[in-house]
Amino acid sequence: MDPGTGRRLHRVALSQPLPRLSARRRPPSRPRTRAGCPRRRLTGSRFPGASSSRHPRAHAPRHSSGARSAAGGVTAPRPGCNRTAPAHAGGARSPAPGPAGPETLAVTKGGTRGRRRPGRLSQGARVAQRTARRPWSPDSSAAAARPVQLRPAPGYEVDVRLSVTTSLQVFLPRSDIPRNHVHSAALAALGRALSPLEEWLRLHTYLAGEAPTLADLAAVTALLLPFRYVLDPSARRIWGNVTRWFITCVQQPEFRAVLGEVVLYSGARSLSQQPGSEVPAPPKTAAQLKKEAKKREKLEKFQQKQKVQQQQPPPGEQKKPKPEKREKRDPGVITYDLPTPPGEKKDVSGTMPDSYSPQYVEAAWYPWWEQQGFFRPEYGRSSVSAPNPRGIFMMCIPPPNVTGSLHLGHALTNAIQDSLTRWHRMRGETTLWNPGCDHAGIATQVVVEKKLWREQGLSRHQLGREAFLQEVWKWKEEKGDRIYHQLKKLGSSLDWNRACFTMDPKLSAAVTEAFVRLHEEGIIYRSTRLVNWSCTLNSAISDIEVDKKELTGRTLLSVPGYKEKVEFGVLVSFAYKVQGSDSNDEVVVATTRIETMLGDVAVAVHPKDPRYQHLKGKSVIHPFVSRSLPIVFDDFVDMEFGTGAVKITPAHDQNDYEVGQRHGLEAVSIMDARGALVNVPPPFLGLPRFEARKAVLAALKEQGLFRGIEDNPMVVPLCNRSKDVVEPLLRPQWYVRCGEMAQAASAAVTRGDLRILPEAHQRTWHAWMDNIRDWCISRQLWWGHRIPAYFITVNDPAVPPGEDPDGRYWVSGRTEAEAREKAAKEFCVSPDKISLQQDEDVLDTWFSSGLFPFSILGWPNQSEDLSVFYPGTLLETGHDILFFWVARMVMLGLKLTGKLPFKEVYLHAIVRDAHGRKMSKSLGNVIDPLDVIHGVTLQGLHDQLLNSNLDPSEVEKAKEGQKADFPTGIPECGTDALRFGLCAYTSQGRDINLDVNRILGYRHFCNKLWNATKFALRGLGKGFVPSPTSEPGGRESLVDRWIRSRLTEAVRLSNQGFQAYDFPAVTTAQYSFWLYELCDVYLECLKPVLNGVDQVAAECARQTLYTCLDVGLRLLSPFMPFVTEELFQRLPRRTPQAPPSLCVTAYPEPSECSWKDPEAEAAFELALSITRAVRSLRADYNLTRIRPDCFLEVADEATGALASAVSGYVQTLASAGIVAVLALGASAPQGCAVALASDRCSVHLQLQGLVDPARELGKLQTKRDEAQRQAQRLRERRAASGYTVKVPLKVQEADEAKLQQTEAELRKVDEAIALFQKML
Repeated sequence: MDPGTGRRLHRVALSQPLPRLSARRRPPSRPRTRAGCPRRRLTGSRFPGASSSRHPRAHAPRHSSGARSAAGGVTAPRPGCNRTAPAHAGGARSPAPGPAGPETLAVTKGGTRGRRRPGRLSQGARVAQRTARRPWSPDSSAAAARPVQLRPAPGYEVDVRLSVTTSLQVFLPRSDIPRNHVHSAALAALGRALSPLEEWLRLHTYLAGEAPTLADLAAVTALLLPFRYVLDPSARRIWGNVTRWFITCVQQPEFRAVLGEVVLYSGARSLSQQPGSEVPAPPKTAAQLKKEAKKREKLEKFQQKQKVQQQQPPPGEQKKPKPEKREKRDPGVITYDLPTPPGEKKDVSGTMPDSYSPQYVEAAWYPWWEQQGFFRPEYGRSSVSAPNPRGIFMMCIPPPNVTGSLHLGHALTNAIQDSLTRWHRMRGETTLWNPGCDHAGIATQVVVEKKLWREQGLSRHQLGREAFLQEVWKWKEEKGDRIYHQLKKLGSSLDWNRACFTMDPKLSAAVTEAFVRLHEEGIIYRSTRLVNWSCTLNSAISDIEVDKKELTGRTLLSVPGYKEKVEFGVLVSFAYKVQGSDSNDEVVVATTRIETMLGDVAVAVHPKDPRYQHLKGKSVIHPFVSRSLPIVFDDFVDMEFGTGAVKITPAHDQNDYEVGQRHGLEAVSIMDARGALVNVPPPFLGLPRFEARKAVLAALKEQGLFRGIEDNPMVVPLCNRSKDVVEPLLRPQWYVRCGEMAQAASAAVTRGDLRILPEAHQRTWHAWMDNIRDWCISRQLWWGHRIPAYFITVNDPAVPPGEDPDGRYWVSGRTEAEAREKAAKEFCVSPDKISLQQDEDVLDTWFSSGLFPFSILGWPNQSEDLSVFYPGTLLETGHDILFFWVARMVMLGLKLTGKLPFKEVYLHAIVRDAHGRKMSKSLGNVIDPLDVIHGVTLQGLHDQLLNSNLDPSEVEKAKEGQKADFPTGIPECGTDALRFGLCAYTSQGRDINLDVNRILGYRHFCNKLWNATKFALRGLGKGFVPSPTSEPGGRESLVDRWIRSRLTEAVRLSNQGFQAYDFPAVTTAQYSFWLYELCDVYLECLKPVLNGVDQVAAECARQTLYTCLDVGLRLLSPFMPFVTEELFQRLPRRTPQAPPSLCVTAYPEPSECSWKDPEAEAAFELALSITRAVRSLRADYNLTRIRPDCFLEVADEATGALASAVSGYVQTLASAGIVAVLALGASAPQGCAVALASDRCSVHLQLQGLVDPARELGKLQTKRDEAQRQAQRLRERRAASGYTVKVPLKVQEADEAKLQQTEAELRKVDEAIALFQKML
């Protein structure tokens, strides 16, 4: 029953299962996860008939009208799917593939629904397992064909496609319910079910060609009947996204092999077959049919044996030697071996290799592009300042660390940025994508310090500052350009003539200028505050350099500098005695850092806490330090937590520091820069902080003040460079006042001057800007921009000596001489009485990065680049550095230049692994893009771990992760496939669960492009000359007009997607055009034309084919620059003045490709609909090697004329024999199966003489008997006394659904029996 309407629902059981091709298990080495979806086959064999063994298959029962429902469960990657619900079912995995059992599975957080233990089989799973163990045959029972239904359990965030299967109830016509009522109810139910799916699919574009997920499988199965019998064309227009996704799914090889061609409902029911006038013979009994079938089988075997014996030579005659079998040889890796000096154009005059090879295709192109200056904005114009009506596009790269090597996050960033840059360049805009590299202060210094210690046994302090900096520069010259080589390998079209390094003189001058200006205005100031301090690095670090490790309780962690692990995740309680109390009163406090109690200066309680009202004005006694601690009352205390009393240590906790400021408490610092205790009495003096932790705890116990210890969930801050525990310490530092600058940055977004996309990030932007704190910009390092500030000493007795925190005694200057003049003026003395000492610290790396958009253009000096390219057009980066980099660029840009540094910010998602985990070296899931491009063995991945900085204990864990994710290593995919796959993943969300195996699918797409172009070049011929323009000549055939119309749509969607940063929409449009329209349809229809005698038609076809290749390659070029350039260079040119390279050729515009032809599309859609119907029938009756005749029954003369016009295309695409249109009112020949192509056309496929009716009847009769027995059992079960009371409601619903499925199956079997009886 429908709980919403109370109506009785009908589910269709799909009839007999198809024979599976193989019962072989998946090899254990094959990857089992894809796109974040755990791939666990529930039950059922693979989809038969698919071409790639890498995709999971599922076994499915067959519907006589062509629709099929998968009975086996399967999950696989869905392109563009970033968060797919796990679809494993605990123990419901059969030991061998086979038909599915009649279980209704529920998806939960841990497997099957309920509290079942992991590994324990559910009832349905055990049934499925027993079924799978039985030998399968076409006569398997109907129970083996019942589909697995998935139901999400409460509390689980499932894929919205799976949720459709729980809410969608399909109404089918019954004899006792009026058809119009049923149809209306079905549309109402569908409306409720499809609304969330329609919205979800708006941003989740399904890229065809990859294996579908379980969510796709379940949802498509649920929607088969609505699309066949309920959703007419007007309804499908309402649910456009759902319809697009559904059609894409059912066109997949896996679906088509099982479902055949799915025919969509056109608004009218199928035309009934007219019965013949002859009186049918009485039906034969089941026993008679079985007996005849057995006789026929024996006769066929005997005849085959006789035929074999006749072919054998007579005795004594020498047998002819058998020809040796030719083994298929692996061609290996195809490489480009022709001598081509760097910068010279690649030789493409030779024959194309048989198949696509990334190494062959990607060779030699990039040096030629760079040498020719294609990536420079000056290319093709006199200067960058020359007016360009097409506009200007400028974007700077997020500068990667000089120490780093590319990971997939960088690859995603550069794939997106390069595709946008190439698109703008091809549109004719003055385009600059400016490269650069960050000096990475902490990271670089750590790397060089380790190298220095390893090779020379020296520390930087032993070497000295100047000598150490020389070592850093030496390392930078040797290793620093490695990341540039990787960017070139990715095909990034950067203007390398403008490459910048943040320590270059030009950028260093900009940093000094910015600091001096801001210091003079009072925006930069000196103050002593709490900072994140790394005792190992002996430096303050920024928030982004702090990793937060969550602990659930007591945990022992390794800390640099300590031999034994240190205990964290515990809460220690101890007592302070109340001073002057006669009753021995005490206040119990608790802390996770017991060593900091040596720096306590007060105890705080809530003003309204009744437990401590009597202690107002009193103090407690510190047991180890000779000072009393006042009891202060402050609202920040949580009365409900612990005892309601909190120890206050202002010098070592941010909250305590603020309490101390409010109450005027002294901040006593008890740790030095190395983490050793100071300002404390013996025996604690000089102890390392975590050794002091043990000593303080022992001393408290000795004095009887220890009150207990308990587990406490907490977060431990770790330095991501040194892995040291970060310590809050009071240190004098330089700060930037951010309040006013943040308000200006927030207002720019509010006014719309700055667009942040996706718009969901604007809320985060405003939240950060409204709650911003001043920015600490000094670092205690040697490598970086030394702070241009000087401490002043005045050699005059009248001027008292200054102290560090006193900002009056600090002066900044572009040079020391300028600083001395300013200091002399400040203290009214002569310059010779001023002594200056420059600050030893350097500036935070993010400070120089915040100036990057204008410092790379020469600011503060005026230049042509600065006037033309500032402000920039776009900033593209990951959303994780929105505050750390983007916000600071906006604030500093507005403050120093008075302009926004860019007009738009596009934030892409963060790349995670296939399981949704953060990329981490210790997990072994960090992937080098070059490994995806070139391929790497599992041992190669292991070797990379051994050469990393991982601890030996982490190496083994990482190896296990690599073995699980890449059991056979990573296959060679190539740059183009990697770029295309990354952009296809880039939906406007927060995370991307990237499965490298999916990228391999796009390498197959590259191979499809290669083979299609190779075929097309053969078809064009060596003497082909393309027409000067792409405009049609007026004599194009229907299929020529259709493909031009579809190409126009691809051009429109591509440009529209680029403008909206909707990269999946662009990749989907281009992929679908090339694969499903050009290759699958147009090229097939072209073969008989090119081989025919009509030379006019052939020439029109060749011109259209050339236009498709030319425009199609230009469309793909921003994503796949190498393979498109290789193929484009092999095409003839329309004019001698054509650009030399594809990357500077005009991008197809809708105004250029204005060939939309709705009439041709509507006409050719009839051909495709008929083709799908024929293919569905051929698959139903296993007519794979036979070309059966096809008869088309039409409703009117117009449809008949149209069907006659497209019959040749149908014959080609459907591999049919004769395709004839029946006269109006005429009946189809006897022995035909029928399917609906449209509301005006039915397809009759001739089976007479192609199948054995008696054998098929025998099988169907056996199936009918079994279905009748099962239906009878279900009826008796439901009619039993107490059934409605004792049996759970869910079981009753399942029984009802099974009965309806069985009854529907019986009806389909009866229809098939009637058809075959007519053929006897």
